[in-house]
Amino acid sequence: MSGKTVTRADLCEAVYQKVGLSRTESAELVESVLDEISACIVRGESVKLSSFGSFLVRSKGERVGRNPKTGEEVPIAPRRVMVFKPSNVLKQRINGSLVPNGHDTSEDE
Repeated sequence: MSGKTVTRADLCEAVYQKVGLSRTESAELVESVLDEISACIVRGESVKLSSFGSFLVRSKGERVGRNPKTGEEVPIAPRRVMVFKPSNVLKQRINGSLVPNGHDTSEDE
């Protein structure tokens, strides 16, 4: 694995290179998409991106945790957490079942 982290700037540059918008327009587009996804998640809605995955909000109830240093039990307050569930298409691409252009290699045989 390369260990590289993709940043907003990287996404903006990719949109600039592939779509042909100006750098400013590319940055505004990426920001708009990320803002809309964030707003939906904050409202508790699920965001599903076909062939990529879903962002879901789950509620975790109150529970008892333990301080690993002292062993003392402490209550952990209820909270909402965001989780990402990758689509089967993304899982297959990650595991090498699909070639990078998105076509299944078994279709060509």
